[in-house]
Amino acid sequence: MEKTISHLPHKASPVLVKQANIFADLPAKLIGDFQQEFQLNEWHKGDYFNSALLTQRFFVIIEGQVEIKQSNPETGREATLDMLYAGDCFDLIVLLDDQPHDVIVSPLTTVKLLSVKLETMRQWLWTYPEFNKQFMPYLAQKMREKEELASSLILHNVATRLSRVILKHINKIKFYISGKEDEQQHIVNGLNDDTLARMSGTVRQIVNKQLQLWKKDGTIDKKRNQLIIKDLEALEEEAKYTQTLSNAPFTNSQPRNKS
Repeated sequence: MEKTISHLPHKASPVLVKQANIFADLPAKLIGDFQQEFQLNEWHKGDYFNSALLTQRFFVIIEGQVEIKQSNPETGREATLDMLYAGDCFDLIVLLDDQPHDVIVSPLTTVKLLSVKLETMRQWLWTYPEFNKQFMPYLAQKMREKEELASSLILHNVATRLSRVILKHINKIKFYISGKEDEQQHIVNGLNDDTLARMSGTVRQIVNKQLQLWKKDGTIDKKRNQLIIKDLEALEEEAKYTQTLSNAPFTNSQPRNKS
């Protein structure tokens, strides 16, 4: 049975506010002013979120992962609209047009968030040019991600779409373990076949078939709700990236930070 999310009435600290991409480089005084308006929330996997709250408050993720999805009530089929990580915020659509947004907000892990009244967030954007200057590139990045998702669904096969989903995830998480001869093997936790299918616009059976093919040729190792990426270059080749995007996966020449 789904639980209802609990909104903890805690105030946020300036340190927490700076963890969000859109606030990170603001002057200390402005962050200090902003933090007085934020509330600290904590959600857990399986918690129920009433999407009507998106017309009241604006949310920023500090820790954890949140899946934004929509479903067809007639078929029960679901599609992932966005996967959000620490530093991301939502709902940008409601912020811009002030209209209800029929989405399912699903915490995939324990999630810590900051929230602020939606009207306050809009007022900040209108009042502070330095904040607007940081917000617009983030908005553009999210628009590019949506463009990439739409084009991938039309232009690329399942293997390419799935490889891009996995690469984007490990680029966001940047977590790996040492394998044989100190090889870096990236770990993908919490994304089961159903979730990967929603993210890549297909069904679980096809995702499972592709993962088994990659397991057979040594690209990945698959365990319950966990993928171990053993051959990152093979996955990058499958993804067929032709340009470096702001959220594109790192290459072997880029530094990889162990968490």
